[in-house]
Amino acid sequence: MANSLPDATSRFRCAHCGNLTRFDVIRATRVSEFWHLAISGEPAIEESILLEETVEQVRCRWCSATDRVEIVPRPEFGGPIQEEAGDGGP
Repeated sequence: MANSLPDATSRFRCAHCGNLTRFDVIRATRVSEFWHLAISGEPAIEESILLEETVEQVRCRWCSATDRVEIVPRPEFGGPIQEEAGDGGP
């Protein structure tokens, strides 16, 4: 199961159904934000710093597998290439 996020050289792949493009990712984050409030009280977040991030679950959108999602290299780095036209689905 994937417990991290892909980087610039990798991507998710469902080892159960082969999906390469559709995943639900549940993450817990802790951030520090600078809020600028207008006179009316309307907030605008002008700066956000990620302090901590935990990937809790990655679920395949097609087959709902949570225990078969893996991180694989992108095609240009030796990973799987989608053979059919489209978005990588069955």
